Amino acid sequence: MCGIVGVVSTAPVNQLIYDALLLLQHRGQDAAGIVTQQERKFFMHKAKGMVRDVFRTRNMRALPGTVGLGQVRYPTAGNATSEEEAQPFYVNAPFGIVMVHNGNLTNAKQLREEGQDLREAAIKAARLRLRPILMTSLAFALGVVPLMLASGASAETQHAIGTGVFGGMVSGTVLAVFFVPVFYVVVQGARQWIAQRLRRRRPMPEGTVDGTEHR
Repeated sequence: MCGIVGVVSTAPVNQLIYDALLLLQHRGQDAAGIVTQQERKFFMHKAKGMVRDVFRTRNMRALPGTVGLGQVRYPTAGNATSEEEAQPFYVNAPFGIVMVHNGNLTNAKQLREEGQDLREAAIKAARLRLRPILMTSLAFALGVVPLMLASGASAETQHAIGTGVFGGMVSGTVLAVFFVPVFYVVVQGARQWIAQRLRRRRPMPEGTVDGTEHR
């Protein structure tokens, strides 16, 4: 059930993302992380624990930039005790990419074992997840609309937080509905292709032809 937020601004976004993660804390208490971008560099800090415990003053100062992502993690898959599985994720090849996500294809493996095609299994699993994802995302996104429409004292801060959280929920929903199934197909397809290549390269035992033993 994780919570995610994304902010693009003309001013530093580290504090806005931190405040937004505090509002999203109820969606995940196992780990938290923030990544920001300044020019062509990413700056990231993530760790296990609550938002207030993960981010100290020194950590916030090390997150410059006007673009950023944040996530609080509630693990429904993987290793709940692993700090490596805390988000955001970062890869530097073929070029730098950072991402946060909130979505699992819970029964795609089961469908594959039942003999369905990889793509068909991912599509069917995504359809089963569509309704709960939309219901959860819509309910939370509508919950921050009052912040986006606030007036009076501290309205500017509330607008920034509300807009960031709302944008994060919309982008997170798009990622969960569309990107996660596609990513699953790509990764699993690559894994199968690599496994097939490795099997072809294995040396055959003596006295066999095409893997069949002859005596």
